Amino acid sequence: MSVTACLHYFRLKLNRMAHRYLPLAMLAVMLAPAAAAAGSGVVVMYHRIGDEAEFPSTSVSKERFEAHISLLEQQKYTVWPLEKLAMALKSGDSIPDRTVAITFDDAYRSIYDIAWPRLKRAGMPFTIFVATKSVDSGSSRFLSWAQLREMTTDGVTIGNHTWTHLHMAGASIDRNREEIRHARRRLSEELSVDPPLFAYPFGEMSSAVRDLVIAEGFKAAFGQHSGVAHSSGDAYFIPRFAFNEQFGDLARFRRAVDAMPLPVADITPADPLIATNPPAFGFSVGTDMRGLHQLACYHSQFGKVDLMRLGEWRIEIRFAEPFRKGRTRLNCTLPGPDGRWRWFGRQFYVKPS
Repeated sequence: MSVTACLHYFRLKLNRMAHRYLPLAMLAVMLAPAAAAAGSGVVVMYHRIGDEAEFPSTSVSKERFEAHISLLEQQKYTVWPLEKLAMALKSGDSIPDRTVAITFDDAYRSIYDIAWPRLKRAGMPFTIFVATKSVDSGSSRFLSWAQLREMTTDGVTIGNHTWTHLHMAGASIDRNREEIRHARRRLSEELSVDPPLFAYPFGEMSSAVRDLVIAEGFKAAFGQHSGVAHSSGDAYFIPRFAFNEQFGDLARFRRAVDAMPLPVADITPADPLIATNPPAFGFSVGTDMRGLHQLACYHSQFGKVDLMRLGEWRIEIRFAEPFRKGRTRLNCTLPGPDGRWRWFGRQFYVKPS
């Protein structure tokens, strides 16, 4: 019997058992191609390079950036264009272990002065998510259209990051649509590109915003929550590890680019825009995960949180206090093989009063 026939046979068997033994969403994860379990990659995100004295929360030093790129030049890492990784995740195509994609948000000038020359020497592709109003401003802190044209001509990829870098989860759909389309128009006028990839400003997303991004024709969209992108995850809320001066040392970078996926399903609440505060949060872990007694979750507001196990694979978290206004994050990690970590993250948003 061929491999395809075997997969078809076992899928039929699992389908017959589905309603008796498994929640539907967890069954979907298990029925995914075998490549989906290993089909993962890490997306890293920067803002500025070398402005850490003035902007420590959005910049890493030149020395730290150099250490990151030097690590990625080692043979065990593969650096892919972001769109190639996103499309492989959606299709379930094979992805080499320790595949990494590099991104920058907001089009700061240091990308041109520092990052681009270094990445060009390394032969590494990268993507810039551009909020077009900043470029239109003519500020010396940001890239100019001429510099962006030079980089795109040389192969640098551009993504849509709205017009004004809006808090999208708190805005109306009409406003969000205007932001996306205005940025698209400016990118087309200045660079002759219509980016297929989108990044939510501040990583803030809601189910309604996600639906709009899909309706606007984007192939994938990215947040700012830590985690490993994998084939059974949401192609319109792909995690990225963000680096700044506080969280940018080489040890953390190595943990991130060596990380493995912690696939989950049945996330509740499904909408990152919190309606009931605090939320009753939970998720189901794939049945191939072992050692769940070592799973630990940390919330940016509360630190390490208590986990409730419901059955073998369901994890629930009950928060004693409401989330603060704006965005907060949850990171869950599980020790994996060879000293690596499995990693799942989620970002939430509570509208200001």
